[in-house]
Amino acid sequence: MGGAEWHFAERPTIEHLQAMGYGFVPYSEHAGLRDGDNQVLFRPHLIAALMRINDIDQASAEAAYGELAAISDDEAWLKVLRGDYSRKVAGHDTRLTLRVIDFLNPTNNQFTVTHQLRVRAEKTRRPDIIIYVNGIPLVVIEAKSPLNIKDKTGEAFEQIKQYEQDIPRLFYSNCFNIVTDGALVLYGATRSGSKYYAEWRDAWPKTDGDFSDQLAKGLWCLLEPSRLLDLIAHYIVFEKTEDGTIKKMCRYQQFRAVNRIVDRVVEGKHRQGLIWHTQGSGKSLTMVFAALKLKTHRTINSAALTNPNILVLTDRVDLHSQISNTFIACGLPNPAPIESIKDLHDLIKDGKQGHTALSTIFKFQGSNTAIANSANWIVMVDEAHRTQEKDLGAYLRATLPDAWFFGFTGTPVKKDDKDTYRNFGVVGENYLDKYGIDDAVADGATVPIYYTGRKTDWHIDEAKIDILFDTWFAGLDDDKLNELKKRGVRIEDLVKHPRRVELIAYDIWEHFKAYAQPDGFKAQIVAIDREAVILYKRALTKVIAQDLQSQGMDADQAATQADAMSACVYSLNQDDAKPSEDAHKQAIRDDLRKYYLDSEAEKLAKKAFGRKENPLQFLIVCDKLLTGFDCPIESVMYLDKPLKEHGLLQAIARTNRVSDAKKRNGLIVDYIGVSSHLEEALATYRADDVKNAMRDLDDLRNQLRTAHAAVIVMLKPLKRNASGKDGLKQEYDAFVKVLGSEDKWFEFKSRARAFISLYETLSPDPSILEFTDDLKWVASFLLYGTQVFEKRQALDQMSYSEKIREMLDKHLEVTGLSVTVKLRHITDPDFWEDFETEDKTDEDLMTAAIRKTTELRKTVSERIDDSPHQYGKFSDRLRQLLERLDNAQLSWADKLKTAEELAKDISAEDAAYMDAGLSQGAYGILQILTSFDSNDENLALQLEALYTNSDTAPNGWWEKDGLRKGLRQQVRTLAHAAGCAQLKEIPDQVEAYALKHFVEQ
Repeated sequence: MGGAEWHFAERPTIEHLQAMGYGFVPYSEHAGLRDGDNQVLFRPHLIAALMRINDIDQASAEAAYGELAAISDDEAWLKVLRGDYSRKVAGHDTRLTLRVIDFLNPTNNQFTVTHQLRVRAEKTRRPDIIIYVNGIPLVVIEAKSPLNIKDKTGEAFEQIKQYEQDIPRLFYSNCFNIVTDGALVLYGATRSGSKYYAEWRDAWPKTDGDFSDQLAKGLWCLLEPSRLLDLIAHYIVFEKTEDGTIKKMCRYQQFRAVNRIVDRVVEGKHRQGLIWHTQGSGKSLTMVFAALKLKTHRTINSAALTNPNILVLTDRVDLHSQISNTFIACGLPNPAPIESIKDLHDLIKDGKQGHTALSTIFKFQGSNTAIANSANWIVMVDEAHRTQEKDLGAYLRATLPDAWFFGFTGTPVKKDDKDTYRNFGVVGENYLDKYGIDDAVADGATVPIYYTGRKTDWHIDEAKIDILFDTWFAGLDDDKLNELKKRGVRIEDLVKHPRRVELIAYDIWEHFKAYAQPDGFKAQIVAIDREAVILYKRALTKVIAQDLQSQGMDADQAATQADAMSACVYSLNQDDAKPSEDAHKQAIRDDLRKYYLDSEAEKLAKKAFGRKENPLQFLIVCDKLLTGFDCPIESVMYLDKPLKEHGLLQAIARTNRVSDAKKRNGLIVDYIGVSSHLEEALATYRADDVKNAMRDLDDLRNQLRTAHAAVIVMLKPLKRNASGKDGLKQEYDAFVKVLGSEDKWFEFKSRARAFISLYETLSPDPSILEFTDDLKWVASFLLYGTQVFEKRQALDQMSYSEKIREMLDKHLEVTGLSVTVKLRHITDPDFWEDFETEDKTDEDLMTAAIRKTTELRKTVSERIDDSPHQYGKFSDRLRQLLERLDNAQLSWADKLKTAEELAKDISAEDAAYMDAGLSQGAYGILQILTSFDSNDENLALQLEALYTNSDTAPNGWWEKDGLRKGLRQQVRTLAHAAGCAQLKEIPDQVEAYALKHFVEQ
């Protein structure tokens, strides 16, 4: 065995695992450990573990093995791994709980690693490395050569995805996957997209100095036997959402914080701790993991953790709802939302153990009677610093004097907040666990937040408030002017000046159209008070309507559409219904009632705001939705309220949630001057805690210059002044030679992406203009270079913002380069032109061979995804083509000929159903049957009819579990009648095909 991947990644990974105590299972032993190559459990290992751990006889263990081998569901397998499996066993009258893992005694388990395990299903696949515990496959590792995984778009991630699709049996018991290049180690839960893979950066309780290299560190963090068992036992959940069930696994800060909490409870010395995990980094999920481990503690045997009671407290209804939903969605055992003070007190007083209660701290108002058994309560308080206000914290402790108290906060605690440190902290400790702003950005858990001040002629300088008042309100009649002066000039008077609001509304719309709207992102407008919310609603609707009319829309339609693009979120008060003699006040009160959203309407508005396709673009707020509102689609906040301290940190974090690849940062557009006094606004915090809470856009401008220089230095050997398609193509070919190697190409690609990303982030800032020409050249070369060096379609442009994509498309068209980089489909008439070799130079043949290989790679991938049984045979042909392309001994004409032969065979396969006299659907099903040793055309036609006849498969069958189950049963019946043997696999495979081919869009 050889190759870069084996030497640099696969072999070192196996060696590190062996050093940690894993036994190595060579390829030669695979056959003896499995019931055929379509099975993934190591039978002897699992049977031995069942006997060893549960003290049962071999016959019972073998019967249990048979049941376990039939489980085909992720959640069901996780329950089995955690000990939730029972069956009748000889010598016992009742069902016996059987454990497949001994969590309390890691050495009582068999940890093994193997490689190149051949697994047969739809396709035969051989994952690089698989981690087994007691014969159960738990982790798949894909090892790729250096530099190919850093951007999270490389082949390793595609390979994992392909395995999950082609050999699903391997992933039923799988807990997570790893990709590594021999240095960087990234992990993600089963079926996670590549953007959710992350590095385990902190090896707590060890340090980086304890490891020989990054690979050793990454593997130890995730796979050291006792840590792996801890992760499986406590740190994986299935969260139910509207879009389906999502498997989630902890990040390192969650693992560290939860274990510190548990250690503190077990040690018993201190009965409290303060945890700061910055907003957007998964604090609610950390609390779920903490409750899960405190309740189940599968890896710990401690009297301190004998089924404790857990109480989770918040101080706001919306936060209570958010955390309750997270706990329930993640399947935490029996979480009980508390609806009344009496419910809470009855629960606390009942003396029972094992409760998980979710409530608000207000339920303790006035409660000062101590509960006798409070020592067995562990209290987790969200936004802990706020709960100490007034007497709420005192009432809480009076009721639960002996409880454990762990305070969580998404913002740092102020330097002088003695109450929070005293009630939750330990002397000399500050935080039990800290995960700050920079940590979250470095890990990609949040995006950085930048700010820019937008000074207008209506900029407010508080030092000159009286002068500004006299100037701005000079047109008022004397009585009104004197009334305002007598009351005292306030900043609100200036902020809400009608002309100022109109100008800012216009500026907001123009900025939003250029910055956020092209990529489907949305915005909040933060007004100074409820009246200002209404003023902004009016002004913004007017500005948008005028813009729509200028584009030719009818006035009424424009007004309706503009109104639908914003919603106001605020609370009503009792004065809103009172009449006023002041016409302005009366109009404001009328609109406050008009635009008010009750709790149900507010929920609908937030849901609409979170959906890219919904026309709602702006939420206009003053107090609500500045905390606890988690909406990744929000990328910009227009700030016209003088926030500071905790309120400022909470508000701006609405923009820091990770979304798709196009969201590189959140942006605060400051109209009120907060950013010009940032140090003052955050002076009550430790400087290190808030150092990068908001970053000046000037920093980005400097980073852009640096990134541009890093790209240009690699272009120095090249003369760049060509024009037209041929000239630019020659430049690109020359630069390919300058780069020379794959290593240099990946270095250039990394630098180019950094440059493009910064350019995009700043756009439409005028500072980018001087770099535009270089950006076009570099971004276009990435398309070409990806084909040349990687023989694949470049997908970079898919992550570019819409404004950048439009600019590049135009550039490619104008220069004529679009013809060179354009990939043709195998069904396009001009696809075959490249195969004509007459009068072509060697350079032309090379370009054609590279382009055809790239196109065929895409075609084969699409065909296999569409019908793996029919087209799977072409994956090996494609691999051979790629190998020939890298063979310097072969001419480019020979390489092109190989590509042509593959293309012709794919085209022939596309038409094979006609030669067979079958429909395309029936032929695809026939290929599934053929893979299970049946060539029954009549059965294929019957199965096609089953899924296409509205009597057996009514419209929407694919969305109804009951109908799908019934259809699978009919497939099984028909297959059995036709003499097929694989009655479990065939229905699943036929359904998978039907979902792709017989679903009405």
